[in-house]
Amino acid sequence: MAPEGDGHYHPKDAVSAAVTGTIVTGSAGLFVSAIQNSLQKRNVGAWGIFTRTGGTIATFAAVGGAYEFSRNAAANLREKDDHYNAAIGGFLAGSVLGLRTGRIPPMLGWGALTATVLAVYEYTGGALSGSTRDKEVDEFERKEYLRRNRRRPLEETIADVGEGRSIYPPGYEERRRERLKEKYGVDINPVSVDPNA
Repeated sequence: MAPEGDGHYHPKDAVSAAVTGTIVTGSAGLFVSAIQNSLQKRNVGAWGIFTRTGGTIATFAAVGGAYEFSRNAAANLREKDDHYNAAIGGFLAGSVLGLRTGRIPPMLGWGALTATVLAVYEYTGGALSGSTRDKEVDEFERKEYLRRNRRRPLEETIADVGEGRSIYPPGYEERRRERLKEKYGVDINPVSVDPNA
């Protein structure tokens, strides 16, 4: 994305991003391959990670590299950084997933599915926690505005919730002493914490 205040597109290094994506997803593929190897019924040894289930590592690495390279290359060619780049990268990465079957329909299907998921994810803000906040607005001022906007008067809160349970309005102690004396006949004398009182 372009730096704040700058309206021009800045090219990205697609090869560097592809190498990083390949390493990261290849590491994840190595982990998954190790799990697959450990769940084999026959003991194939530690090298089974590469010899028996090594295709998993290659698939993961190829998916990550294809996605990162094609997404950044599309952004550089289009000179825009938007969700269409994620769709292009997702289609090519999903097609790599479908390559294991050796047939065209699964390649197109996996590509379309991955492109749709990644484009929607990017379009909705690129975070599972929801859309991001406006970077122009100071977070402290935003929270102060929300507090002022939603603040209720203390009297209204007390009327809804009642006194006690960490809600102590002015005169609470006197009213409490009166209620206890009225209900149980016990007179409570307040104790001061101040040693000079």
